[in-house]
Amino acid sequence: MAGRISDEDIALVRERSPIADVIGEYVQLRNAGGGNLKGLCPFHDEKSPSFNVTPTNGLYYCLAGETRVMTWSGVRPISELAGGVHRILAADGTWVDAPFKSFGVQRLMRVVLSRNGQQKEIFATPEHRWFVRSGKDRSRRRELTTQELRSEHRLVAVFPATRVRRTTPSPFGIAHGITFGDGTRCGSGSRATLDPIKDVALLKWFPHSLVTDGGTDRRRQLLVHHLPGFFKSLPPLDESVSYLSGWLAGYLAADGHVAKDGTVMLNCADRDVLEFVRLVCTRLGIGTFGVTEQIRVGFPGREPSSIFRIHFVNDDMTEDFFLLDEHRIRFRASTKAFSRKSWTVRSVEETDRVEEVFCATVEHGHAFVLEDNILTGNCFGCGEGGDSITFVQKIDGLSFAEAVERLAGRGGIQLRYEQGGYVPGRQQGERSRLVEAHRAAAEFYAAQLVGPDAGVARRFLSERGFERVDAEHFGVGYAPAEWDALSRHLMGRGFTAQELIKGGISREGRRGPIDRFRGRLVWPIRDITGDTIGFGARKLLDSDDGPKYLNTPESPIYHKSSVLYGVDLAKREISKRSQVVIVEGYTDVMACHLAGIPTAVATCGTAFGEEHIKVLRRILFDQGQGEVIFTFDGDSAGQKAALRAFQDEQKFVTQTFVAVQPDGLDPCDLRIKHGDAAVRDLVASRDPLFAFAIRSAIGRYDMNTNEGKLSALDAAAPIVASIKDRALRQMYAVDLDRWLGFMNERFVVERVAEIAARPVAASPSAPAARGPVQSGEPGSPYAKLEAEALKLAVQRPALLGPEFDALAADTFTQPQLSELFLLVVEIGGTASAGGGGRAWVERLLAAAPDELRPLITRFAVEELRVISEERYGTQVLVRIQEIAVGRTLDRLKARMQRINPVEEQQEYNRMFGELAALEQQRRVLRERAAGA
Repeated sequence: MAGRISDEDIALVRERSPIADVIGEYVQLRNAGGGNLKGLCPFHDEKSPSFNVTPTNGLYYCLAGETRVMTWSGVRPISELAGGVHRILAADGTWVDAPFKSFGVQRLMRVVLSRNGQQKEIFATPEHRWFVRSGKDRSRRRELTTQELRSEHRLVAVFPATRVRRTTPSPFGIAHGITFGDGTRCGSGSRATLDPIKDVALLKWFPHSLVTDGGTDRRRQLLVHHLPGFFKSLPPLDESVSYLSGWLAGYLAADGHVAKDGTVMLNCADRDVLEFVRLVCTRLGIGTFGVTEQIRVGFPGREPSSIFRIHFVNDDMTEDFFLLDEHRIRFRASTKAFSRKSWTVRSVEETDRVEEVFCATVEHGHAFVLEDNILTGNCFGCGEGGDSITFVQKIDGLSFAEAVERLAGRGGIQLRYEQGGYVPGRQQGERSRLVEAHRAAAEFYAAQLVGPDAGVARRFLSERGFERVDAEHFGVGYAPAEWDALSRHLMGRGFTAQELIKGGISREGRRGPIDRFRGRLVWPIRDITGDTIGFGARKLLDSDDGPKYLNTPESPIYHKSSVLYGVDLAKREISKRSQVVIVEGYTDVMACHLAGIPTAVATCGTAFGEEHIKVLRRILFDQGQGEVIFTFDGDSAGQKAALRAFQDEQKFVTQTFVAVQPDGLDPCDLRIKHGDAAVRDLVASRDPLFAFAIRSAIGRYDMNTNEGKLSALDAAAPIVASIKDRALRQMYAVDLDRWLGFMNERFVVERVAEIAARPVAASPSAPAARGPVQSGEPGSPYAKLEAEALKLAVQRPALLGPEFDALAADTFTQPQLSELFLLVVEIGGTASAGGGGRAWVERLLAAAPDELRPLITRFAVEELRVISEERYGTQVLVRIQEIAVGRTLDRLKARMQRINPVEEQQEYNRMFGELAALEQQRRVLRERAAGA
């Protein structure tokens, strides 16, 4: 049994193993303020950093139970949220779901805040995190704990993203809001009461209501009758954005006020109504300030009463909200946004409160918003904590003794063991023994490279432009062709056969362990801390019938799915440059580093996968300005590898690129043939991975045919639709239209949007099956217009006449509509229909195939949108022909864009003449439409 490490040595290991230094070997740490460091948590997957490193352990970052939190369902005390998952406002103003928990009993401090003359207090633990504005213009955020807050610090305020700028307020919602503010119950219904001078502009929102004079001689009123009873109730929160914004606009017109300086406010005697208004504003993305109270002196004989008020954030409102001219003019001329949005710290004090505290665990940004838009830090989901020893235990899966031994080796500390003194190597922890064996093996291989038997290995390196100093830098060695040279050497150093076999250094032989690698060039594979944990070996001898490359098998210390060759050498440059270049082989890593790309790494005998991503994200700090660049050969295998990388692209926050060498040269061969500059140029000429994936998809199709272009669209659209960033998706949809040559952005953008809206996004490698892909997609305005023309042909054929019968068959883009058009023409056209009516419909039904009859029956009974019978048929015909000509023009322009006007001058001139004729035809059709 292993001896116990002495307590004095354990304490010495802790003292000489600063936790920031130890963790910094695994995770890129950044200054988080207040003496704290922060990085991406190595114990769970996350996209923004939550892992805090401080000298103090076991601290919770929590709030008192009465602290009020802004949720999608309203403001609620945090103690009521504990034990559930709730939708809350995150640091970037988006709504996310997050669990709330109790974090035990903790000491609380009192924070006093003020804003715009209001004051409030919050109780939080000393280590709870807050965000304050910093910098000369206060545009940056700095993170502080409660105990680090000082008077005059301004807390960061976060408001929900607006949802109303592109929304038209609902007229019905406006009427509801006006009546709610200035109305009364009337029987089972309600009635609006308006001022005949001030509110006369509001009458237009009641276009079909009975309006009478009312009131008295001293106070005349306009009464709007027969309104729904629910107009005097608050609207449901799940109403549409348009309806809620309309209701708010109406209520502001009735009871709101816009001051001369542009300040927008709303008064009410019922505080609950104003709290509801604030909740509506939260849903709409309109900022509000807290409810304030004033006391009104009552009439003689009456008690004073309260009147409540809220102010709105002007920046979040538009002129559409102001229905009265006076309000609109004052808002438009506003010179003052109503005071500041941030709360200012007035004091931070110790208290005697020690009680149960609560917090949320928010993966998205690791912060959430309290009542009155105060941004605060969350508690961290994985709950990991401890000192440098427990960190190494958890990150490397070691026992306590193994972790102490590893840190002792790092700090050059000779450990003493109780129960028998120093424990020999065979009694040390398993991981430490295996790592030590690999270190000794790497030294052995490196020494063999300069020996007489390694000439073939040295020639291999020389032919690829590598010198002896390069081999030494990367630790490259040579495995002798003997059966057990390394095994005998290591067993002579005190390692057992079982240890060598378990670590993957040796294999079981008939007479003992034999070397796994023989007659091969060997690269040591190190983990992120620099420990050698495995090897990669390249075949050199013709007599070797094994694979070209051979790697260490899975072992207690080597897991190929999470190992990256070169990461130990590259990690500091990756962090410094915020860039990582992923190549395919060991020599490619060497070539890149020597050519001036020291951020290159490679996988070890496996495809780049999710565990590799986690390693890199922690080094990169996963920031938006970082770059992940994949380099692949230009052959089909390389392209497939690039597309596999695309599947993992959105697991990075960083920007992702691909650099493919067209002539098929990998970085090592490129450096041999063209020098270091060519390698740097390859990386510099990278393309966004999305663009590469899209172009690869469409490159398999013939762009000179409509069928080829549509097939290419079907292959590429799911790739574009899979882009999560909506703005970026829109930009690539526009690019896709240009690459395909449709010259119809709207068509392509709508196709991409349709796929993006599907519940399960299509995979780039397996695009969704294509139905008819035309501008007449079912439900589109074009398809509705085509259907309207055919409804006229069924119900009112006389309004169409011979011009309808002369239309081209491809005028109708929907298969069923096209079939119905051909059927009409086949039985004599609308000219043979006479006055239409039942007899004409029966002729159509008699001639139609079974699958077309339901459509004819539907068109025979559906209501037409006829405004003027004399002109309606002409309007529909002209519009449908104009669209058809537009489609032909788009196809022609796309063909012209792909043709060389110099080499194919005759064909180009012919197409140009056709283009001019089509443009003239469309002009004539538009003139007819204007006069129809």
